[in-house]
Amino acid sequence: MEDHAHILDYLPHGRHEGSRYKREPVAYALGEDEFKLFELTPKENVPLTVGDRVYIGKDIDKRDQILHVKRRVSYDELTNAAQSELPFVIEIVVKMKEEKFIQFYNHAQAITTRFHMLELLPGLGKKTMWAVIEERRKGLFKNFDEVAKRVANIHSPEKLIVKRIEQELSDPEQKYHLFVAK
Repeated sequence: MEDHAHILDYLPHGRHEGSRYKREPVAYALGEDEFKLFELTPKENVPLTVGDRVYIGKDIDKRDQILHVKRRVSYDELTNAAQSELPFVIEIVVKMKEEKFIQFYNHAQAITTRFHMLELLPGLGKKTMWAVIEERRKGLFKNFDEVAKRVANIHSPEKLIVKRIEQELSDPEQKYHLFVAK
């Protein structure tokens, strides 16, 4: 269950496919913990901007911006603007929850005898995977900067996570889900 989400797109006059007469405002958002995609109904006269963090949890009294969560949506159901903003909003969440993703670098394991979880990160091959494993044997990583300093081929460890999350969201055929809840 997601308690907070980040706005990807806000349509104050609703989607154009809806009724011509009474269209309600709609917002598309990314869940903060499980990276679920949502269609939200904002409260009246509440301006939302891309990247805003909103409460969508069960406690209705805490919902000051969102009336209700309409439904979960797929990547293909997002507006073009929401799809464009997705990598930037994912990066905001990943940096905000850096400790969680550092734990991935510190504790990722082999999936099979020939395939490791680290290899699921786009652009990270066997050589870099072994470099990460060797470095974490010397001591666990404390933050993204430390990963970048200690592992020569990784310049932006957070961007690898962002790309993987975007891949999991945009491709429903992904066999392995590291970060996105199904």
